[in-house]
Amino acid sequence: MPVKIIRGDITKLHVDAVVNAANSSLLGGGGVDGCIHRAAGRELLDECRLLGGCKTGDAKITKGYNMPCKYIIHTVGPVWRGGHNNEPELLASCYRKSLELAAEHDCTSIAFPLISSGVYGYPKDKAIRVAMDTVKEYIFSHDDIDVYIVVYNRDRFEIDEKLYSDVNEYINANLPEMYSGSITEQEPRMNRDIPDDFDDYYDVMSIFSDREASVSEPLSSVQEYSTEKISFDDSLESMLDNMDESFSDALLHIIDSKGMTDVQCYKKANISRKHFSKIRSDVNYRPGKSTVIAFAIALELNLDETQSLLRTAGFALSHSNKFDIIIEYFIIHGTYDIFQINETLFKFGQATIGG
Repeated sequence: MPVKIIRGDITKLHVDAVVNAANSSLLGGGGVDGCIHRAAGRELLDECRLLGGCKTGDAKITKGYNMPCKYIIHTVGPVWRGGHNNEPELLASCYRKSLELAAEHDCTSIAFPLISSGVYGYPKDKAIRVAMDTVKEYIFSHDDIDVYIVVYNRDRFEIDEKLYSDVNEYINANLPEMYSGSITEQEPRMNRDIPDDFDDYYDVMSIFSDREASVSEPLSSVQEYSTEKISFDDSLESMLDNMDESFSDALLHIIDSKGMTDVQCYKKANISRKHFSKIRSDVNYRPGKSTVIAFAIALELNLDETQSLLRTAGFALSHSNKFDIIIEYFIIHGTYDIFQINETLFKFGQATIGG
């Protein structure tokens, strides 16, 4: 783990295994299947001829040949016939069997397309739901495999229509007009895919600490708040002595108070075991904003508790960008499924959380 939704060309990914949405003959076809056969070369077809085809819901493995992956796992998804012919179970089996094959061959990373969502007609919002639910179930009982759901075109990635509408309405109600155009066209710097240990990552809104502050708030009130927060008579030494606990300390205390194990927490946060070990072993660890939010979601913190945890790392949620507003929407609605949150973030062109 973790699980990430990414946009790109699945044939160019440097992962251990790439999953091919194949037909039952395994001899190539259109869409992803055709792209993978062309990228891998003639030798792939020669090996596939020896496999004797594949049943719907099953999976078979070959070498990667001219592709940068070690293996190609071929799985046959169901044709959509209204959802009453065992389609969800067969589609889930495609993901499960592929993950099991990857584990048998010691793969530590695997990339999936959205199986059956092309010419097989499986509704895209339902296809992503089956994919994420099945992968989530698998990784909660297995460690050490990174899973990528690869989407070639973000515009064709669909989530539940009502959820999309509700989130979009919430964004429009809360995003200041002065930001709406520029953020729609280009992601703000602080929400791009920046590594979690990037030391210069800075959220200017963190100065607003304990109270909500609008970006349109008069400067005088911000100055007044700043003088309330910081006494300039204090010496630097005194201020340092009274600093709040670090992110690492705060996180571990909250995990204990929630009665969770470390494993339960980092898996719910879509965080790798290696990443969590780094946090646990270094009291001065400096997380990225997405990591802090991922743990807030895993621990099911309310909005005030989330803001408090963010402050330990120098961040805050604000209404100056879509990313923060989307996170706020899910928290105030008590929805803490990090995979559904990431699907929504991806749909709205924002960086996903976890890692």
